[in-house]
Amino acid sequence: MKLRPEILATPPYRQGKAAADDAFKLSSNENPFPPLPGVVEAVVASGAFNRYPDASAAALREVLAEKHGVSPEEIHVGSGSVALLSQFITAAAGPGDTVVYAWRSFEAYPGLVTVAGAESVQVPNRGDGAHDLDAIAAAIDERTRVVIVCTPNNPTSTIVTARDFDAFMERVPAEVLVLLDEAYSEFVTNPDAVNGLTLTGRYPNLVVLRTFSKAYGLAGLRVGWALGSVNILDAARAAAIPLSVTQPAQSAAIASLGLEAELLERVDRLSVLRDSIRSALLEQGWRVPDAQGNFIWLATGDETLEANEVFLSHGIVARAFPGSGIRISIGEEEAMEKLLQASADVVGSLPAGHPARQLG
Repeated sequence: MKLRPEILATPPYRQGKAAADDAFKLSSNENPFPPLPGVVEAVVASGAFNRYPDASAAALREVLAEKHGVSPEEIHVGSGSVALLSQFITAAAGPGDTVVYAWRSFEAYPGLVTVAGAESVQVPNRGDGAHDLDAIAAAIDERTRVVIVCTPNNPTSTIVTARDFDAFMERVPAEVLVLLDEAYSEFVTNPDAVNGLTLTGRYPNLVVLRTFSKAYGLAGLRVGWALGSVNILDAARAAAIPLSVTQPAQSAAIASLGLEAELLERVDRLSVLRDSIRSALLEQGWRVPDAQGNFIWLATGDETLEANEVFLSHGIVARAFPGSGIRISIGEEEAMEKLLQASADVVGSLPAGHPARQLG
């Protein structure tokens, strides 16, 4: 049997490692709070699993459209924002084309580009872990069909500011599709951050991606949405797997929007906890990017595997990227003491002058 060699050479996406009963899973950026009762009731009431869901997710699109002051046709719903990324990349890029994005960023990007038949152009992040938008803009050429900007960036938790994004968009050719991946936008507290939902009318080649997986706590139901120009969304719809967003997922998303105040109060608590953890890490001697997602980035570099073993020994299951660093989700409050115990041990063991340390 002949299979595409580039697919065989591409590592499959691997989700965050599960945790033992006596450990804490901080590897997948999940919301640690259980679903709200109203959401659970909506899922149960959706019933009729013997019937197909509404393929267009019309009811959910109407709620989102009313909330954001657009038409339902300008909203597209998919089974998580990663499925939407796949649809847009496939719709825009193919053999001979390139997709430009920062690196390190969301680990699914390379695989999605390869599956579409296109080539990745990875632009190194700045020293602080943030996107280098000038370098990304400079990497765009006649072969570029898609550019992905991730803010807050996964895994470094850094943002793109509104001012920098506007300057960047002025440099992007109108025929290049820009995907603004804002999966963690609800956790952002920096007032300078870009908010893609305010920009799509200004930039016809911009599509904004959001998800119910993180802030809304529906990771297990897989539902995300996109806002953009109708012609671009129609192309993504043509590239979508039909009927992939289940009715329970659609019902849960609608119920979550109705309970948004209560859900976002949970988000606020996680953001406050994130900031306190970062402050504690700085006091320990870490150099930590200004975190704006529901996770923290430790640039442990060549010491990543050894550092990860220390976290595991303390019952903290984080997401290790060998040679780069460790991403640690903000989870249960009782996990944070163990996290800080482990991080204190790790920073003290890093070599003098290590880029993750403030002190030599």
